[in-house]
Parts: sequence; structure tokens; C-alpha cells
Amino acid sequence: MSKPIVAVVGRPNVGKSTFFNKVVGRRVSIVEDTPGVTRDRIYAEAEWCGKEFIMIDTGGIEPDTDDVILSQMRVQAELAMETAQVILLIVDGRAGVTTADYEVADMLRRKKKDVILVANKIDNPTKLPDNFYDLYELGLGMPIPISSTNSLGIGDLLDEVFERMPEGAFDEEEDDSIKIAIIGKPNAGKSSLVNAFLGEDRVIVSNIAGTTRDSIDTPFVRGEDKFTLIDTAGIRRKSKVIDNIERYSVIRALSAIDRSDVCFVMIDATEGITEQDKRIAGEAHNAGKGVVIVVNKWDLVKKETNTMRDFERMIRDELIFLNYAPVMFISALKGQRLEGLIDMAKTVAENCAMRVPTGQLNSLIADAVLMNNPPSDKGRRLKIYYATQVGVKPPLFSFKVNDRELMHFSYARDLENKIRDAYGFSGTSLKFVFREKSEKEQE
Repeated sequence: MSKPIVAVVGRPNVGKSTFFNKVVGRRVSIVEDTPGVTRDRIYAEAEWCGKEFIMIDTGGIEPDTDDVILSQMRVQAELAMETAQVILLIVDGRAGVTTADYEVADMLRRKKKDVILVANKIDNPTKLPDNFYDLYELGLGMPIPISSTNSLGIGDLLDEVFERMPEGAFDEEEDDSIKIAIIGKPNAGKSSLVNAFLGEDRVIVSNIAGTTRDSIDTPFVRGEDKFTLIDTAGIRRKSKVIDNIERYSVIRALSAIDRSDVCFVMIDATEGITEQDKRIAGEAHNAGKGVVIVVNKWDLVKKETNTMRDFERMIRDELIFLNYAPVMFISALKGQRLEGLIDMAKTVAENCAMRVPTGQLNSLIADAVLMNNPPSDKGRRLKIYYATQVGVKPPLFSFKVNDRELMHFSYARDLENKIRDAYGFSGTSLKFVFREKSEKEQE
């Protein structure tokens, strides 16, 4: 499902990025005492009390400014507000109310969203500054005092955020369809592919890059198989993302990857592999999703002997981290090889959810060890006691060994190849964890 979104907004230099970093648990936003450091929205997953949500940090809002960059930052923040279920307005609790705070609060009231007023930089909540109570004048209810720097009050604030979430925001969807996110550069043919599957123009198709501004979910049924096609806005390089609405689209596209089962990484056959293709493919790989590399517009490529083979070899060289992903050559416009593509999506989804019985897995590992002795160091040889699959989507395997340091990456890769030879797992990455057996267990 799509995780609920919390937007963090406020005027410059009130501590939004420090708060954001505390909640997501790592230093994602750049934190400096200079106003305006965070210019674009920063997007990250967070978790509280076992529930996951998405938090968006925004640049400081200057309601009335002629500065081009500050104006763009204001539009960015407004777009973040539009996507959020709950908005946190961060103010400086020590400085009291400023004119900019009044104007931002007025902007939020017009959004008709659920807003929580947060008074940051309150290092001693039992001794509030005299001007703290002036914050009630913003008309957003009782301010919640916190100190992002000292991690005070953040838990109570997140509890309040969860109280304000719409009913069912964290409920799992009862949707057994295979969700396919169609991702790629602008104008790679993503919308054309959706229309080709559906047999009708359900998505606007244009040769103007960036036509699709949002992620569009479209149910699709073939026989007894149910799919959800998620058409996403094309993801440009950051230097090319100059339009505010397109920046919003990038966030939605990354969110689509998060809630998908399989990603179609669309590549324009007339352009070949670009650096942006690599980055987009990396997003799907890092998310642990099933991946099919889809080479579109193959009908426009001049064919010679071994053209397809050479193109696939180039893909393997450029996208070496996706060596497990099948490559399909199609023409969305002419409907070529689409039946095979949807069959492949189903196969990849099944592979992502495949489980290998523990007995079969250990028999396979034992044979692999006999065929290729484990590595050793200074007379001490790696021992693999047993293995078991502990997770799916992507498949996760846990190995009990005598010493993790002896597990060389090349030997781990050899084990992976043996598992793939036996069970396929086409289209999905395999994750390994190696745990050491305690001395008591070894006795």
C-alpha cells in the first residue's frame, strides 16, 4: 500500500531539517544555521511504534518574496502540503510569533489540511518562555513544545501525528493483484505501454516529455490473473528537474516503486543506456523489487545480424547489478511482444515470493561445498553449518557459519549462482545474511 505522508513546513531556520533527521534516524537533510539551506523537498521513510510513514522535509517558506529561488521553495512546500495527510508547522518557540509565521499559518488554513503546530527549540518544557503563549494567535490550536536538538517531546508529537491520521491510513489493502510500476526517463513510452495493455487510451500519451505528472493506478485483468499497472512520471536527472510540478512527480514515482511488486524499467531503444537509466534501475534494485528491463521502440531500431544479442550484452555490461533481471524487447506502439512481457511480470512476481524448503536448500549447499571447497585463512576454513530462507520479496537466506570474516564475496556469489541454477529466481535479487554459530552451539 501507499504509506501515509507527513509534511514538515515552516519559515527558514526554525529547525525543520534537524527535526526531520531525528525522526528518520539518519542525517538526510543538510543542517546548517543558514536560512534556505534545504531548497528542495527531502523525502524519506520513517517508522514509529511499528508503523511506517513517509516524511517530507521542505525548504523554508518566505510568503512574500521576489527572490526566484525563495519563490520556488514556497511552491515546493505547497506541493508537499498537497500530498500530505498531516502537516507539521514548525516555529521557533523561543523567538515567538513572526509575521512570516502568521502568513504561513494563513496559507495552511486555506489548504484545509490537518495541521499540528510545533514549537521547536524548547529545551526545558517545564519552563516555557513568556512569548510561547503568543503562538496560540496563529489559530492552529495548542502548540506542542519540542527540542529537535535534544530529542525532547518528539515521541509525544509523533503520537499526536498518528492520532490525526485518517481512518484506515495504516490498514493493509486487500489487493491480491500483481502491482507493476512502469518507470523510466520521460518519453520512454511508459504511458503507451499502459494503453497497449488496456487496448484503449486510458492514459494521456504525448511526445512532450513529462506529460504524466502523477502516478496513475490502472487495474488490468488477463484470464484469471489480476494486475495493477502504475504509470509514473518520467524521472529526469536532478539538474534537469527545473519545473516544480515535475519535482513533485519524482517523489510520486519513487513512492510507486515502494508499493510495487515488479518494476518495468523502460529503456528507449533509440537512445541506448544512459546514466539516468542506471540511476532509475538502481532505485528499483535498492528497493528489492522484482525487475524486468523493457527495451521499448525496438521497431525503430535498424536490425542487422545479432542486433538484439549485442544490445542485451550492452545492457548487461552497463547494468551489471541487474544481472538477474530478464530483458524484453518490445514496441508498445505496435503491440509487439506484450503477451510475453505480461507473462514475464507474473513469473518474476512469483519468483520474488518463492520459498525454498530448508531440507532442499541444505542439500544444495552441501553439494556446492563438495564441488568447491570454502575459502580459508591462516589455516582456518569456513564452515557452513546450515542455511534457511527467512524472507521473501526479495528472497532472504540466512547462513549459520563458524566465522563471517571467512565468507569471501566471490564464494557467496558462487552459492547464489548454485541457488539460481536450481530454482531460477529470474527477475529478483537474492539477499544473504551470515551469522556466526556461538561456541556453545558448536560443541
